[in-house]
Amino acid sequence: MTAAARGALRAVRAGMAHHPRHVLLAALAAGLLAGPRWPAVLAGGAVALLAIVPQPAVALAAVAMALGGAAAADARLAALDRSALGPLLHREVAVGATVLEHPRTRAFGTRVAPARLLSGPGGGERVLLRVPARVRWPPRATPGAEVVARGRLAPLGPYDAHERRRDAHALLRVGSLRLTGRRRGGIVGALDGVRARTERALIAGVPASEGALARGMVLGQDGALTDAVREDFRSTGLSHLVAASGANVLLLATLVLALAAFAGLGLTARLVLALAIVAAYVPLAGAGPSIQRAGIMGAAGLVAALAGRPASRWYALLLAAAVTLAWSPRAAEDPGWQLSFAAVLAILALVPGLRRGLRGGGVPTGLAEALAVTAAATAGTAPLVALHFERLSLVSLPVNVLAVAAVAPVMWLGTVAGAVAQVAPSLAAPPAAVAALPLAYLTWLAERAAALPFAEVGVGSPGAPAVLGIYAAAAAALLAWRRTGVRARPRVTLAALAALLAAGAAAAVAARPPGPPADLTVSFLDVGQGDATLIQHGRAAALVDTGPPGGPILSRLRAAGVRRLDVLVATHAALDHDGAAADVLDALPVDLVLDGEEAGTPPATGPFGARTAAPLARLTAARRVPRLPSDAGQVLRAGRLQLRVLWPRRVPAAPPEAEPNDRATVLHVRDGAFDLLLTADAESHVTAGLELPVVDVLKVAHHGSDDPGLPALLRRLRPRVAVISAGRRNLYGHPTPATLAALRAVPVVRRTDRDGTVRLTVRGGRVAVTTAG
Repeated sequence: MTAAARGALRAVRAGMAHHPRHVLLAALAAGLLAGPRWPAVLAGGAVALLAIVPQPAVALAAVAMALGGAAAADARLAALDRSALGPLLHREVAVGATVLEHPRTRAFGTRVAPARLLSGPGGGERVLLRVPARVRWPPRATPGAEVVARGRLAPLGPYDAHERRRDAHALLRVGSLRLTGRRRGGIVGALDGVRARTERALIAGVPASEGALARGMVLGQDGALTDAVREDFRSTGLSHLVAASGANVLLLATLVLALAAFAGLGLTARLVLALAIVAAYVPLAGAGPSIQRAGIMGAAGLVAALAGRPASRWYALLLAAAVTLAWSPRAAEDPGWQLSFAAVLAILALVPGLRRGLRGGGVPTGLAEALAVTAAATAGTAPLVALHFERLSLVSLPVNVLAVAAVAPVMWLGTVAGAVAQVAPSLAAPPAAVAALPLAYLTWLAERAAALPFAEVGVGSPGAPAVLGIYAAAAAALLAWRRTGVRARPRVTLAALAALLAAGAAAAVAARPPGPPADLTVSFLDVGQGDATLIQHGRAAALVDTGPPGGPILSRLRAAGVRRLDVLVATHAALDHDGAAADVLDALPVDLVLDGEEAGTPPATGPFGARTAAPLARLTAARRVPRLPSDAGQVLRAGRLQLRVLWPRRVPAAPPEAEPNDRATVLHVRDGAFDLLLTADAESHVTAGLELPVVDVLKVAHHGSDDPGLPALLRRLRPRVAVISAGRRNLYGHPTPATLAALRAVPVVRRTDRDGTVRLTVRGGRVAVTTAG
């Protein structure tokens, strides 16, 4: 063990000796985090606690707390997962339900919203309503409204994992939705009314964009934001502003305490009032993991003030972790929960030294605080951002500093408008109108910063073990630094910040997205359970399918250096193939869309949900992008790329009962002597009847599902490389053993579920295969 590591360990043991209650609470949180994996706690955690904690009695108590927490989490998960909906899955039902949140709009106008069933089998259980664009969503179906939904119950799909973490038990594909006119009562119903009146106050009389942003910043409801605004905030590191978090609670408590002091209330009355309002604000803001953490920490601080004791921020953070995990042991799986705690940990650990050094160097107090908090939070969350989103903002630090002066006015004015709206709605307009000014500034700032070259860069996911290693190394280095007794001097701190900015500039150059590849490059992009194939040669670029809605297609395209597309191909109407088409059309210039959705005239229906008629027609018309329905015999050219449509044939048209996969566009891509066959979901019973060339590379049809004719097809095509595009832990068993057995005849077989993005580079007649998994 190095001297630095020994120093860090001594610092940890000293801290444990001085703060035993922190040790016990941390052990409880660790046990809750382990949950069903409690044997691992017994095997590993107990030994570690007994070895590290200096007092044996505290160590034994900590082991007991950890095991108790694990057992409690196991029992809680069993209770949360208990469901009576199993017999109703895949059946048509008509159920009464209470809407829990505003609906979110997904691709092609589909709305989704969580709801709680009212009675009957599954009464009280949480489900996810999925309402296609053809079904009208009643405007008054806001949180708390009771509705009658008719449709088919189904298991949650691969794109609804976040709802599973929020204890939803099923998906209801809604065919009709009717508002009953009733609303839930009691305290929760009263809070629904407060929220509704606050929402109306925030959006009344202000531009729609500012109103949507006000709802996001004050109430944590970002569903009304446009995709462009949401992307600007995300790429500039400002997305935390539209997710209710610690900043909201701090600003709210500050405002309440100030107004109560102005009204002449005593200290105890002020603190009790602030505590009550914070407790009410958490459910008003959606009760998500990050606002739960912030509310508990804020409440702990206020209670400590009431008791006349200084608040322990570290203890409050541990308490927030324990309480949120006890309420929902799956909370730790939520990226928002992870980012929230990582940011607060970094702020608690780094801000005091940074702030002290900056103020000693002559930086004004307010600016020093903003710089220190922003730098600490950015550094603390960067590994998790890379892990979950594979992107990093290089302008986050300066943009957050420039934004900080506008955040408090928005929160305070929005809170005042919401409070006034409860008693006199007409008087809420002035504060809301004034709030529109800083809101417009924030929108402008995010838009301008996002437009800067290299505002953000795509990065490879480091993986969970590497992220844990990064945090462990950073914690050890910080403890060793403090153990040496070195204090942050002004010049040292300023030099460190200058080095941070210099490192960011260097990273911008080093991580600059690549330009167009000089050689032919085919990338089978890892987009989960779906298809997306990018073909580039020089400045020419074609994208065949986009993967599922909400998938990582845009970050994959950025990492590949794509700035525009000559051709976007939607092979057929299935969300795992064209679900992100709207995102691509919004983000990139596209010269032409080849639309395979019109291969058959009826709407396509499949395991990924019902589709409305010709959604791409509406998307392309709205964005004024030329659209061409695919038809066998068509040849498209982009630079040296040639894309020939082999299927489907539009004359005669496919019968209405035809399987959507059987109408999928099949493409033969040629570049010089290189041949590639992209089959989408069209299996061998479709492709066997086509005139097919011998090819170098084959994309295996339908994610590697069972295909009895595949061996014969391989004998015809004789590919050197075969690639399967499938999602990790998908629900369909893709690729199947039979398909993998048939592919043993191909020299090189790669799979996106195991290998990540599969990239082929063609140079001098040779095909080099690399993977990013």
